[in-house]
Amino acid sequence: MQVSNPSLSLVGAGPGDPEMITLKAINTIRRANVILYDALVNESLLTYALPGAIIKFVGKRYGCHALSQQEINHLIVEMALAHGHVVRLKGGDPFVFGRAVEEIEAARKHGIKVAIVPGISSAVAVPASQMIPLTCRGTAESFWVTTGTTKSGDISKDIALAAQSTATVVILMAMSKLEGIMDIFHAHGKAATPVAIIQDGTTPQQKMVIGTVKDIALRAQAAGLGNPAIIVVGEVVKLQSLLADETLQQLQNSNTIHEER
Repeated sequence: MQVSNPSLSLVGAGPGDPEMITLKAINTIRRANVILYDALVNESLLTYALPGAIIKFVGKRYGCHALSQQEINHLIVEMALAHGHVVRLKGGDPFVFGRAVEEIEAARKHGIKVAIVPGISSAVAVPASQMIPLTCRGTAESFWVTTGTTKSGDISKDIALAAQSTATVVILMAMSKLEGIMDIFHAHGKAATPVAIIQDGTTPQQKMVIGTVKDIALRAQAAGLGNPAIIVVGEVVKLQSLLADETLQQLQNSNTIHEER
């Protein structure tokens, strides 16, 4: 039996820290009859679900897909028509490499209303959590956010364009192509440019390695870094140690003041 008002909400779950989610996202989760969630979603967010809500993992990670995108599209339609309000809970922001457009098109073909609840993108939040600003006056005037690989599995051609700019370059889903990507930056005279790789950003499992274009692949391999990870290439990476040290000093000074009182 089909419900009278099927709907789909594409909800951004943020970068991993369960507190980095909007109030609107939480309220939308609380109204859902069905929640279909991705691999990068912190599962503690599922505690906001209604009692009796259908909750299903449909995650995809490199080399391991629970369902194909076509199967996910079909499931969205099936669940919305049968149960009403479906929340598609996605890591980060739904419109940043989230394949949201395909899911919207599938839903609308079946008369299902669609709403978007933006999320905090890992592309911005993860570097910030490690005191890496993507822009800084006199250092970087802009930033690129690009995927490491295309639909065909090749390195994105945008990488070569980004490597020619003075902008900070943030690369997602790229650890499998790390060495090849750094070769492209090297070929454009960026061998000494600082690079940071942050794995599992904003979570307790977070790990970070800092190096340069010429040595970051070896450093990442030695540290055992893998997906999910954010790669940041640019002079702003140099600011990390300075800002982190000053923040630590401020905390220490604050603690000293409290102790004296």
